[in-house]
Amino acid sequence: MLGISHPHPTLSPVPQKRNRAITARRQHLKSVMLQIAATELEKEEARRESEKQAYLDEHCPPLHIPGSMAEVQELCKQLHAKVDAAEEEKYDMEIKVQKSSKELEDMNQKLFDLRGKFKRPPLRRVRMSADAMLKALLGSKHKVCMDLRANLKQVKKEDTEKERDLRDVGDWRKNIEEKSGMEGRKKMFETES
Repeated sequence: MLGISHPHPTLSPVPQKRNRAITARRQHLKSVMLQIAATELEKEEARRESEKQAYLDEHCPPLHIPGSMAEVQELCKQLHAKVDAAEEEKYDMEIKVQKSSKELEDMNQKLFDLRGKFKRPPLRRVRMSADAMLKALLGSKHKVCMDLRANLKQVKKEDTEKERDLRDVGDWRKNIEEKSGMEGRKKMFETES
């Protein structure tokens, strides 16, 4: 016992039997559920067929063809009256369905508007100059030139004394070394006066 080891130490024979039992039970339950569903579908189909037959018996009585011409004409008139009534019902139902679908669309649109989640169409990027944009907006009346660079004022930069001093000073460390000690203070007083 001590020297013999199982080829897969993590998989012992007991869990394998257990796994097989579990899968067999699952398959059995699955087959039972499918059998129950099949019988339920058959019952549903039979119920629908009986409802259909009852409706036809109620609304479509068996046809008795009379022997004389006057009775046949009377029967045709009755059948035409029933067809007209059915057509009117059908028309009324269609109108109700259209009205309901329109109300549904309106409500859905209101819902989307309230949520703010209506789908925005993807916009294309259009490269257009300012002149072309004004021409598209204003039409042929467009006379203004939108060359923005031509309308800019040119400003000449004047060098002030402070800026020149800052440029002349250069590195701040040199400036501090020059002002350190008595000689630097003497220079500072001389430049201020």
